[in-house]
Amino acid sequence: MAPTKIAVIGAGAVGASIAYALMLKDMTSELLLVDVVPEIVKGQAMDLSDAAAVSSTLVHAATNKEAGQADVIIVTAGAKQKEGEPRTELIGRNYKILESVIGAMKPINKNAVMIVVSNPCDVLTAIAQKLSGLPQSQVFGSGTYLDSTRLRRTLAGVLKVNASSVHAYVLGEHGDSQFIAWDAASVAGKPLNTFPQIQALDREQVQRDIANTAYEIIKLKGSTYYGIGACAADLAEAVIFDRHRVCPLSVFVPRLGAVLSMPVKFGYKGIEEIYEIPLSAQEEQKLQESAQAMKDILASL
Repeated sequence: MAPTKIAVIGAGAVGASIAYALMLKDMTSELLLVDVVPEIVKGQAMDLSDAAAVSSTLVHAATNKEAGQADVIIVTAGAKQKEGEPRTELIGRNYKILESVIGAMKPINKNAVMIVVSNPCDVLTAIAQKLSGLPQSQVFGSGTYLDSTRLRRTLAGVLKVNASSVHAYVLGEHGDSQFIAWDAASVAGKPLNTFPQIQALDREQVQRDIANTAYEIIKLKGSTYYGIGACAADLAEAVIFDRHRVCPLSVFVPRLGAVLSMPVKFGYKGIEEIYEIPLSAQEEQKLQESAQAMKDILASL
């Protein structure tokens, strides 16, 4: 395999967690860290370099220009979400940050895949697609990947099976208008709706719990970073090794005219296919409403 480079933009708690997860996976030749605070990025690079006992990845501080030439660019830079603050309220503060970061990376490697982790993920992914100059298929957000992981873990606990055996998605906005696609969920090919344990669930409560997990973590410890760190590293690995993974990511969906999470197949060239899954009439309505909410936000910028 040819040498690869992954750049992480933003060396705070989220960026450092992603970098650490990438180091433990030992799946890239070089890891570039970028941050506006030189002392932080230097310190993180030095600390991560001490993980050499379990990784052969070379990690060092880099400039935005250098990061723009990486194979995978993970964007975590942005203002920190405050307790109780809806993700959409972060837009004004994070738009300028994203504009500055992406502008400083140009000209960007034309084959690069950019993964946006900063919140609000869907809106910032749409902005990154516009600002980067890269094809839309090469710029996507982590979206509801982590939310779906939480959902599968919750349902696996109810059914007493391994989470990897549960096929279920959280779709739409990574935020307040997200919803669970119950009609398409299954275990062993059996519709989830047919399980007595699932029928007995308060589905609205499950959806609220999944959507509010991040807020609860922020309330308890100030911020979230380990979960998204592992997820972002997993996405980067799938790109580098061209895994053709299928999971819900924040992408531009032509029929909806908006960026939000849908199940997609992706690999080294980015998004390869968007999958339309069976939705109930109510779920389709929620998807349409989520798309409209995203379009309204972008129209106001």
